Amino acid sequence: MAEKNKELSGEELCRLVVHGMLEKKAANIVVMDLRNVKNAITDFFVICSGNTDTQIDAIATSIDEEIFKASKLHPWHQEGKQNKEWILLDYVDVVAHVFRKDRRKFYDLESLWGDAELTEIAESMEPEPLKQILID
Repeated sequence: MAEKNKELSGEELCRLVVHGMLEKKAANIVVMDLRNVKNAITDFFVICSGNTDTQIDAIATSIDEEIFKASKLHPWHQEGKQNKEWILLDYVDVVAHVFRKDRRKFYDLESLWGDAELTEIAESMEPEPLKQILID
């Protein structure tokens, strides 16, 4: 019998994305709540930075693994795995952005979506317990 996909809320997906980022020591993690932003394309952006191509790839892989473990979901769409400057993982309600530091400054999504409510995640935060990371 095939295992059924578990439906996750946007908040639950955010927690898993943040957890995956923390697991690989991502820097400057920010959750942008776009639910009250007119014409927003998703409910949440979760943005982080990595220092090297290897770390950026590891962070994206960790996010994918965390969400798959919890729900059997893969990203609906992903981009940037080849050039590793900006990897985007789109889970419809939540879009994860894993940037190389210089690219993040260049694209500056936090300013572009300035109406969003921002939550900064402390880098010292332990990946466990997951339920306490964010948004209750």
